Amino acid sequence: MFKLAPSILSADFSKLGEEIKKIEVEGVQYVHVDVMDGHFVPNITIGAPVVKSIKKTTKLPLDVHLMISDPEKYSNDFIKAGADIVTIHVESEKFSESVLRNIRLKGVKAGISIKPKTELKAIEKFYDVVDLILVMTVEPGFGGQSLITSTLDKVKELKTIKEKKGLSFIIEVDGGVTEDNIHEYVKAGAELVVAGNAIFAAKDSALAIKNLLIKGAK
Repeated sequence: MFKLAPSILSADFSKLGEEIKKIEVEGVQYVHVDVMDGHFVPNITIGAPVVKSIKKTTKLPLDVHLMISDPEKYSNDFIKAGADIVTIHVESEKFSESVLRNIRLKGVKAGISIKPKTELKAIEKFYDVVDLILVMTVEPGFGGQSLITSTLDKVKELKTIKEKKGLSFIIEVDGGVTEDNIHEYVKAGAELVVAGNAIFAAKDSALAIKNLLIKGAK
């Protein structure tokens, strides 16, 4: 069974606490938090103080995705704020294995993410030091993009590698997931699926979550 992580990037920030409470009762398993610094990606979102506030509103684990240039400098702030998973990009200017190890040492799950054009060989030496691998299925930076279908093969390859080597990392996908394509990615190997617009831009978010869970499990 896969798990669903609604991305609050697409939520109404004027009533963020209410938005999170609304999805919490619908059977989702995580809250996905996109952190952007305006440098690594061309957008700025939220910082650690907002994550700290979110933590007070929900019992769901916080899946914090750092799309920032200097994860070494800021990852500890998000851990202190209450992140349960901290994922950093291998393409970040100041990425290092020591950051991943430090995240784990602090008792938080460590994730590594790759952009759609980044090959898996860029992260293969980190397979045994991460708890999660996030395959971006759109270019990071903005919500509401269409999914890049070529990323499906990358998810399949990652699943094969995981099974052959007996590894335990979670395979996560993020970007452009809808009711129409979620099953393909779950079938390919995605175990944690991020969805933003498909949930928060829907007329009925509860129904959207229900349909995503049903269609992904088929």
